[in-house]
Amino acid sequence: MADTDPLVPVLAGLVVDSLWFLDSCGDDEVDPDSAVKMAESLTRVLTQLPSEQLDRFLQVLGDLAEAEPDPGRREFLASLPFACGLVEEPES
Repeated sequence: MADTDPLVPVLAGLVVDSLWFLDSCGDDEVDPDSAVKMAESLTRVLTQLPSEQLDRFLQVLGDLAEAEPDPGRREFLASLPFACGLVEEPES
């Protein structure tokens, strides 16, 4: 996909929405074991992206975080690369 492909932000948003749902839903909405399996599956696919595509995904995540009005979701977006193991936590 081209760097300017408008599909990239849409697909990244769908991944984020899926992970946000799995992370925030209650046990009565989705079986916790199923939620973890699905989140791990999404994360595994993301970690296997070629570096150029991963960089583009991370750029889109940053853009989504900057534009997010909800503080909780903005924090989720900002922490997602670390939580998914896409980048290493900065050392304190």
